[in-house]
Amino acid sequence: MAKLPLTELQDRKKRGPKITMLTAYDYPTARIVDASGIDLILVGDSLAMVCLGHPDTVSVTMEEMLHHTAAAARGAERALVVGDMPFLSYQVSEEEAVRNAGRFVKEARADCVKLEGGLSQADKVEAIVRAGIPVMGHIGLTPQTATQLGGFKVQGRDPSAAKKLKEDAKALEAAGAFAVVLECVPSNLAGQITKAIRIPTIGIGAGPYCDGQVLVLHDLVGLFDRFTPKFVKKYADLSQQIRNAAQAYKAEVESGAFPAKEHAFGG
Repeated sequence: MAKLPLTELQDRKKRGPKITMLTAYDYPTARIVDASGIDLILVGDSLAMVCLGHPDTVSVTMEEMLHHTAAAARGAERALVVGDMPFLSYQVSEEEAVRNAGRFVKEARADCVKLEGGLSQADKVEAIVRAGIPVMGHIGLTPQTATQLGGFKVQGRDPSAAKKLKEDAKALEAAGAFAVVLECVPSNLAGQITKAIRIPTIGIGAGPYCDGQVLVLHDLVGLFDRFTPKFVKKYADLSQQIRNAAQAYKAEVESGAFPAKEHAFGG
């Protein structure tokens, strides 16, 4: 099966349907997400929290991101795999940003990379694109620098902040990004940004006017229970289903009901 062309994402902005993106962090999950027809698989630095148990995203390392991106990439036939560049893998210099982005493509077989920041990181985006690696931008609430932004809260509420987000989006477009994630941005502002730039916008907590949407899979299916952001819609409760299955297994092992004759070998 052929990979979804990046050019199709641009066409989708003009004619629809909207772009869909979900996270996946391993081979079997990526296979399931890919088979569902989702357009992009983000191996997000949310890995730090939902898979590795860290309190935030800044703790995840390049090696951990590469390891999980490679596993997910092996499970994706059609969906484009987006490797999320972790904290301090691109901020220090253009040279380091290009080198680490290249590792996502060369070692982990990602199709593209994502990095946080607008105008402040536009030079890194431009350098990575110049090296032949597609880049997805990410503005609004940027978890790697959430402390600097005043915590995990909606961005762009006042006129000056809204103006800056519009400038950030245009800077990313000018730098060559093929799309930009808008996180925790008021719906109307997200709609204005979407109309103001030629590249697709993908929202998470940014309302219905973006060109696409992304969610963390563990939130979508109820596998992460530490907290649930307001913008998440749960489509399943796998946490409870897994708990029920584990409890049923425990009861049958303790009672001797499992393994039964059909689960054992003769001879």
